[in-house]
This record gives sequence, C-alpha cells and structure tokens, in this order.
Amino acid sequence: MSGIYIHIPFCKQACHYCDFHFSTSLKKKSELVASLCKELVLRKNELNEDVETIYFGGGTPSLLSSEDLDQIFKTIFLNYSVSKDPEITLEANPDDLTKEVILQLSKSPVNRLSIGVQSFFEEDLKLMNRAHNASEALHCIQEAKKYFENISIDLIYGIPRMSNERWQENLEIALKLDVPHLSCYALTVEPKTALKKFIAEGIVPAVDEEVAKQHYELLLSKTEKATYENYEFSNFGKIGFHSRNNTAYWQGKTYLGIGPSAHSYTGKSRSWNVSNNTKYSKSIGAGILPSESEILSKENRYNEYIMTGLRTKWGISLEKIEIDFGSDYLEYILKHAKNNIEKGLLIRENESLKISKAGKFLSDGIAADLFLVNLDG
Repeated sequence: MSGIYIHIPFCKQACHYCDFHFSTSLKKKSELVASLCKELVLRKNELNEDVETIYFGGGTPSLLSSEDLDQIFKTIFLNYSVSKDPEITLEANPDDLTKEVILQLSKSPVNRLSIGVQSFFEEDLKLMNRAHNASEALHCIQEAKKYFENISIDLIYGIPRMSNERWQENLEIALKLDVPHLSCYALTVEPKTALKKFIAEGIVPAVDEEVAKQHYELLLSKTEKATYENYEFSNFGKIGFHSRNNTAYWQGKTYLGIGPSAHSYTGKSRSWNVSNNTKYSKSIGAGILPSESEILSKENRYNEYIMTGLRTKWGISLEKIEIDFGSDYLEYILKHAKNNIEKGLLIRENESLKISKAGKFLSDGIAADLFLVNLDG
C-alpha cells in the first residue's frame, strides 16, 4: 500500500513559529489547484500499489473550497487505484471550520479531520499568532464530532510562559472533548521565523527544554490514564484511531508528494518539489516536474530506519536490520545500544530495540548513538 500527500501552500496569516512553505496571498489558489491536478496526472505511473492514504497538509488545506476538493478528488480517483477503505485526512484550522464547511466536508471523501488547535488559551494563541481564538477551537470540535468519528487535534507544549498547570488544563479540555487522537509537539524555534527574532530581541522568553520535558511527562501520564496509546513519540490514539498515514511514513512505505515543497519517497530514493508557487505552476504547466531527487545510500536508509523506528511503539526490528542491511549492521547496532540498555533507556524485547519510558524524551539523542558513522566506530 502507498500514500499521496498533497501540500496546500496557503495560509490566512503566518504563525510565528512556522517554517513550512506557504503564501498568505490566495490570488492564485485556483491556478495552484489546477497545477496540483496536472502533477497528479503527470505522475500517475509512479505508484504501482493501491493508494491507502490521502493526506492534505500545508499550509492550511481548510482554505480549499468544496469545488477545489472535488477537482482534486476527481483527478485522484480517475488516475490512481485507491483502496476500498482509504484514510483521507484534511488538516484544518478552527476559524475555517464553520458549520457549513464541516457539513460540506462530511459530504466529501474526507473521512478524517486533523484540527490545528495548538492551545485552548488566548495568551498562547496570540503569542503564536494563530488566526483562531479559544472559543472557535472548542466550538469547531464540538460541531465536527456531529459529522466525523475520526478526529485528531494538534496541541503544542513548552510554549514560553506556559505553566505546568496551564498545560495540564489544555490536556484536560482535550480529553473531556473525547477526540480519539491527539498529536502533541514541543515548541521548536526554527531559523528565520518571527519567534526566533522575538526571542533574540528579548520580546519573548527563550524556550526552556526542562519545562518541555515536564510537560511531556504530564502528557504521558494524562493520556495513559485516559487509555490513549502513545504509538509514536508525539502521537496518541485510541484503539482503531492511529493515523494510518503517519504510521505508513514511520514504517518506510512509499508515498507521493504533490505540490510545491512536497517530498516523495520510494524506499530507495527521495525527491522534493521546488518551494516556490510561481515556479512550481510554471514548470507543471510546461509538463516538467519541478523536482530534485537523491538515491539513498544503504547507510542513509539504515539511519532513517533507526530515527523513525525508535520513535514508535514497535521499535527497531533486529531481524529487519540483519535481513535488509546485513550482519555487520546488526553487530554495529548491538554494540552501540549496549550503553543505553545498561542505563535503562533502551529495552531489548522480542528481538526488537525499544525506547523505555525513561528514555522517551531523549529518543533523538539515543537514535544518534545508533547512527552509522563507520563500521569501525
């Protein structure tokens, strides 16, 4: 099975922490949608398996009209073999999810909403320059639940000035709303963002990693008690509601990335489109794919498997390491895992290596310890 990711590069306004590719001008939205459809046609022979997941990311996909979505879906179903029960996710912002929009989406092929709440507190939303307010966040989720069973909400922790008590209240509100999936991320300060500038100028306090760690520990405790499974570092789902799209990504399945800045993956190579809407549309209009690509070396593929595998509940399969990469790689990983196993940060279980509860917040560093530098290391 494979997936299609569609990047919608438009937003009403720029969030202070975001470094994704987007434009705040919607003047060329119709032209861009037409280009997305043309790219889908140009690349229809790249996937040789049924499409199991379709994911609209961004940017802000909820800015698409029902006509835009109809055009994209018609193109996909005409040119690709889609499974009988695909997971079709649309990322949405609360301010876009009016009753009318939610009703329209419920009549489309979209069967999963990923709602970018980020926080239920006005102070946090203003600091991040979100387009919605706390009231809109609550109301849109309550309305969406009338039409969608499969809903995920995004929350951000480690925000400057966010106390443990406020983060705990955020979680309690989310859990009381009884959505079946939560994606919770530590705030990161990316280069060339407004947040980076504000921190450098002393307008906003620096992000405190120790506070983020405390927030994550609260997150683990609260979700476990509410019977959510932490199946990936940042993702928590009720049984039957784990994201099939994200799980496929972590398990290294093939996906096609459509739109400006979108990435594609075949298992052995990766490609990425130009991060410029005008250049993208012009190139697609000429029938030329505006992308670059790279063949992944054996070492690259090993390191990627380590990074993604350790973030999940399934961990790293030692059998897969030996079969896919060879006995020398197996010897290497066991040698370099020994120290973290002794510290109780890694667990060897059923011929898999998994992060322990104590090691979860340190998973990126633990993965780095297992990365291939050279086999003599």
